[in-house]
Amino acid sequence: MLKKTIAAIAGHGLVLFVRMLTAPRTIWAGIEPIPRKRVYFANHTSNADFPVIWTALPAFLRSQTRPVAASDYWLKSRPRAFFGRDVLNAVLINRDRETRDASEDPVALMVAALDEGSSLILFPEGGRNLTEDPVLPFKSGLYHLARARPDVDLVPTWIDNMNSVLPKGEVVPVPLICTVTFGSPLHIAPGEDRDIFLSRAGRALAALSGRGDDHGAR
Repeated sequence: MLKKTIAAIAGHGLVLFVRMLTAPRTIWAGIEPIPRKRVYFANHTSNADFPVIWTALPAFLRSQTRPVAASDYWLKSRPRAFFGRDVLNAVLINRDRETRDASEDPVALMVAALDEGSSLILFPEGGRNLTEDPVLPFKSGLYHLARARPDVDLVPTWIDNMNSVLPKGEVVPVPLICTVTFGSPLHIAPGEDRDIFLSRAGRALAALSGRGDDHGAR
């Protein structure tokens, strides 16, 4: 009970800190903030990306939304583990196929979280994008998740300016205004090919950047 209380206080503090640092502006461009199971799939340029999306959501959505994150990063130290596991309630994924067992299957863990009533924040590029392309080619996880739960809204979510707030290798963030834009939801079509679906999802995300014709999700 005490741990949950501390985690709730830390979560509130994290929201205040992110708002003070980035003053995130939220744009609901193609969807309304309603309590519905969703997968918010976003571009990834900074370790602060999912706290910013999490903060941008209204409190009633934030409480039921879980980031999907790498366990090797978030379990590396006790403070990270506390924020990743207890404060953000992240779905922690073992990215090492050689060491994970059947109970750690990433898609199965994400599907289980959805079935429990959670929404997810997912970065389908797999790693941080340090290139000039707005979006890198997507990994297959989003496709498998869409096939497993085709009724769940897949919401492209564009984070603007976070690579300037906390660039790779930096630990001290720079206060800058950023924007989080939630686009129109996608659903997989019956029998849709993996590459076609991932390309379509990539284009939808890149379009929110204003550079939709110049992206890497092909």
